[in-house]
Amino acid sequence: MTPEDRVSHALGEDVAVLPYDPAWPQRFAEEAAHLRARLPADLIGRIEHFGSTAVPGLAAKPIIDMLVEIPALDLVQNRIAPVLEAQGYDYLWRLNEDRSGLAYAWFIKRDATGRRTHHIHFLAPQSRYWERLLFRDYLIAHPQTANEYAEIKQRAAAAHAADRAAFARAKGKFIERVTALAREKVGAGGTA
Repeated sequence: MTPEDRVSHALGEDVAVLPYDPAWPQRFAEEAAHLRARLPADLIGRIEHFGSTAVPGLAAKPIIDMLVEIPALDLVQNRIAPVLEAQGYDYLWRLNEDRSGLAYAWFIKRDATGRRTHHIHFLAPQSRYWERLLFRDYLIAHPQTANEYAEIKQRAAAAHAADRAAFARAKGKFIERVTALAREKVGAGGTA
């Protein structure tokens, strides 16, 4: 399968939003430990659980989203991808929105039936994608906003069950707005 085929296949998979599962934090912890045990220690910095599965009580796609810090993205191709691909992970990547370069490297882990269990995003320390943690923290601190987000996701999943890109677009404005609120609070000396 070509890289383009892998991306096309990944974007065409079904979308389902399920009630919160209290096992999600443990699944994150297990995968973080697995990554630390298998990958070169000199490459791995912080590992964070983000996305809806990281927000207690929030309905989500049952896929654990992870951010993994590495010194530079060019290390993924030669030092990380061979290890994870040998274990069955799908290796993909995202370009910057302006197509100026690689935004992050992305791996999909699947269970024995082929269903996604984890999305693992490798980021450089200065990547703007670390701001996703602001969104997570804001939802944790503001349950009413988290409930609003759950409703948006459930409507988006019903409307775009077979189109992950459309599902993501349907949530985009809300995520941008809440992330901006969180950024303002942190900039003013508060917490998200």
